Amino acid sequence: MDVGPRANAKILILAGTSEATELAGVLTSKGFDVISSLAGITASPTLRAGAVRSGGFGGADGLTTYLRDEQVRVIVDATHPFAAVMPFHVAAAADRADIPRCRLLRDPWRPQPGDRWIEAPDLEAAAITVASGASRVFLAVGRNSVRPFAQHVGPWFLVRTIEPMDDPLPNSLAICDRGPFTFERELSLLNEHRIDTIVTKNAGGQATIAKLEAARSLGLTVVMVQRPRSPQGTTVPSVAAAAEWVDEQVHS
Repeated sequence: MDVGPRANAKILILAGTSEATELAGVLTSKGFDVISSLAGITASPTLRAGAVRSGGFGGADGLTTYLRDEQVRVIVDATHPFAAVMPFHVAAAADRADIPRCRLLRDPWRPQPGDRWIEAPDLEAAAITVASGASRVFLAVGRNSVRPFAQHVGPWFLVRTIEPMDDPLPNSLAICDRGPFTFERELSLLNEHRIDTIVTKNAGGQATIAKLEAARSLGLTVVMVQRPRSPQGTTVPSVAAAAEWVDEQVHS
């Protein structure tokens, strides 16, 4: 296979999403030298093509050193839409190392006819919202984001996470599961636990959208936590767009 300059082009993907896994496969199949970096939070991450490193870099300074030492040609930030710190470290390090960067960021969910959304700017506001009127809450925000809800007595919580909770909320049931989820499965879960309110982050994508479709069908309230701000720079919404962007950078 004639891959031209691709074989010598090292691409760093800041991973943690299904798009990151897919992008690693696409770029590897094109002949790129791909490294996926995982934060190490999930004990059993999804297998992916190319090389994988786990753990932090030591902030923007550490990432800058890594980019230079490894002679990374292009960096793609495909971290979770709710990664609040890493995207800024990526932006700073890429600028210092003088290499192209982009963020692969899936489009957010948008309310559809029949939805009953309450938008919350952050988790703390979401916790206050449910404490003021919800009774039985499905909390689908990730295990590292449940603490703001611990201080509010009153609602009962169904907490779903990928990894087990270290410190479960009082007055709650914790379950472990990993998407993608089907509409029928989510509908059954909501009915079984008599849920009246769902709290979720606006992550976008298809893997967990079924809970919103089920909530719509049942007329449930959804407290939708908005995304944190993102650094300025090139942003692409899909794996195909990210792969095309990488190709353009390598051949420019």
